[in-house]
Amino acid sequence: MKAAIHPAYHEIRVQCACGHGFATRSTHKGDIHVEICSNCHPFFTGKQKLLDTAGRVERFRRKYAKKETEKK
Repeated sequence: MKAAIHPAYHEIRVQCACGHGFATRSTHKGDIHVEICSNCHPFFTGKQKLLDTAGRVERFRRKYAKKETEKK
């Protein structure tokens, strides 16, 4: 690497609103505060809930249940 052309690369602390924190390296000056991380995000924790708006899931199941009975 050439000298004096690269930005300063410091160790920083990333702090989530849930309280989880970890150390990383970045060109950003100072700590980073985030609202959501992999420890509290519903997708990564497996706590994601399916929102059924206007009965779409039930309508889908009824539609394909009829096709299964017709095939038999």
